[in-house]
Amino acid sequence: MSDVTLEKVGKSFGATEVLSDIRLSVAHRELVVFVGPSGCGKSTLLRMIAGLEEISSGQVRIGGEVVNDMTPAERGIAMVFQSYALYPHKTVRQNMSFGLRMQGVPKPEIRQKVDEAARVLEIEPLLDRYPASLSGGQRQRVAIGRAIVRDPKIFLFDEPLSNLDAALRGQMRIEIARLHQTLDATMIYVTHDQVEAMTLADRIVVLHGGGIEQIGTPIELYERPANLFVAGFIGAPRMNLLDGRVLSAAEGQVRIEVAGVAFDYPIEAEPPDEGSDIRVGLRPNEFLGGAGDLAFDLEAQVVERLGSETHVLARTASGEELTVILDGRSEIAAGDRFDARAPSERVHLFGADGNAIPSPRRARGPDRQMETST
Repeated sequence: MSDVTLEKVGKSFGATEVLSDIRLSVAHRELVVFVGPSGCGKSTLLRMIAGLEEISSGQVRIGGEVVNDMTPAERGIAMVFQSYALYPHKTVRQNMSFGLRMQGVPKPEIRQKVDEAARVLEIEPLLDRYPASLSGGQRQRVAIGRAIVRDPKIFLFDEPLSNLDAALRGQMRIEIARLHQTLDATMIYVTHDQVEAMTLADRIVVLHGGGIEQIGTPIELYERPANLFVAGFIGAPRMNLLDGRVLSAAEGQVRIEVAGVAFDYPIEAEPPDEGSDIRVGLRPNEFLGGAGDLAFDLEAQVVERLGSETHVLARTASGEELTVILDGRSEIAAGDRFDARAPSERVHLFGADGNAIPSPRRARGPDRQMETST
């Protein structure tokens, strides 16, 4: 079984702690994505799983076996980096077969493995070409093929698409998703791009400040963010987060005012105090369609026309900025005043501690720093 378990894993560089108390289980054949801002420790964590970085505390298990003291070769992993790291003087076939030749694998077996990987990646016509004559996407396919031929237990990807342009990134995301289905393999993928995370992952691990903020499926994180950080990080454009105030509170319900608009909202937790501050989250796409009981009086500041949609950065009467997605045929221009409507049932509430306030309108999602074995 190619499952991965992290038990209270930590990493320090001298007196500086960069990762702390990381607990995670990646199931056999699952594709899990580590996502977070630069410096959050996601690549360091991947390198610790690979054996390229020493573990300061805790245990890493692969297939139930503790691998803390094993070399990368002994762990049965293959890693694909941001840099293709291909030998320029070797052909594609020679690049893909190099590791197997160093291991003394018989030539007929090497040819069979390389041919099969090339077929899966659709690079068979490229086998006799050199890296200099390949596009960025083709080079990345070769780097992935070099990993496939090793028949590893785990595939580790460290921001493999960062060097590609937008069109190629989109194409390669599809290729990696298709590869995961074809190989039926366990994969752990690191990216700073939350769009990659949302489109590729079975589950996403959101890292921030050296710890795990939330673990869940893409839709769980999108619909039920555990706190303000996850709410602002997952989703593009990012969620609007506005200052609100509790007008009244009773068991099971609060009345909130935000940007001059008041509404009632059911909650499951102990209600916040009347008159207390609260953060109100509303995604820009909730305004698409123009229906709902929340009506905001806005002034357009910047208008971006994307064809099927129009994105408007607007200002509320209280001076807060709000991003609104409207129909692509909208004729709104910068400086126009307009009304935008959204349903209050799509609102997210966050308390003074930054954590989400549970509501029966949104089924409970995974708790922060939970055990996630499947």
